[in-house]
Amino acid sequence: MTTRVQSDSLPPPSQGERRSLLPPPPPKFWERQLGKLTTLVEGIGAVTNMLIGAVRAGFRRPFEGKAILQQVEALGVASMGIVTVTSVFIGMVMAVQFAFGLRKFGGMEYTGRVVALSFMRELAPSLTAVIVGGRIGSGMAAEVGSMSVTEQIDAIRALGADPLKKLVWPRLIASTMVMPVLAAFALVLGFGGAMLITDIEFNIPAMFFFNSALSVVTMADFASGMMKTPVFGAIIALVGCHFGMTTRGGTAGVGNSTTRTVVVVSIAILIADFFLTKLAIICWPTS
Repeated sequence: MTTRVQSDSLPPPSQGERRSLLPPPPPKFWERQLGKLTTLVEGIGAVTNMLIGAVRAGFRRPFEGKAILQQVEALGVASMGIVTVTSVFIGMVMAVQFAFGLRKFGGMEYTGRVVALSFMRELAPSLTAVIVGGRIGSGMAAEVGSMSVTEQIDAIRALGADPLKKLVWPRLIASTMVMPVLAAFALVLGFGGAMLITDIEFNIPAMFFFNSALSVVTMADFASGMMKTPVFGAIIALVGCHFGMTTRGGTAGVGNSTTRTVVVVSIAILIADFFLTKLAIICWPTS
């Protein structure tokens, strides 16, 4: 027969035991910021290692040509719709804003020049990368993340294949290839939308708008914008694949990875855009 021990008969806890039951103090502000900085540095290192490993694996046979073409179709062709809508309406908005502002100073004839330069050097590559990057980056993170939580990536390793070659390399090459094409497509459509709306709303003839724009833009302006797009494509693919391959926690983890991918891709593109713009100014100082 068991005997119950009365709680009153137990000795009171000592002072040290009482202190041990208290929750630990919250981290200080500098400790939290140091932790965020450490996480950022670790993420940059992981993405860099992924890039190096994917490039090394990509030059080994087989070259995954079929997988690259499939990714080009999934990333590039499927993005034409969103690029068409966004670029046309962004071109219209920019033309209306510039024409309305320049009309106050009697310089509406300069609208075509300003729109052409801004679209060619900045708006077409950067806005296209941010908009398309959110779509294809989140898609990569969701697809690769689903494979990660269902242990398909572990199965690829168990079969002796390299996940970087099978998953990362085709997406990296395809994203790098399609971004210049999408940016050039957005440039043409955006300029066409601007030319159309200025002809309708402000009575600026389309041919005058077109000729005034061609009188100021140069190949250096075009190159300074297009040179950014392969870097943007590589950033989108690497960030999406990184968050996808590090996904944990089932379907909830896939959702978190997708959300983080969209945020990180947008911020990384804007940061890279600044440094690439400075590099373009150095390469073409008279442009």
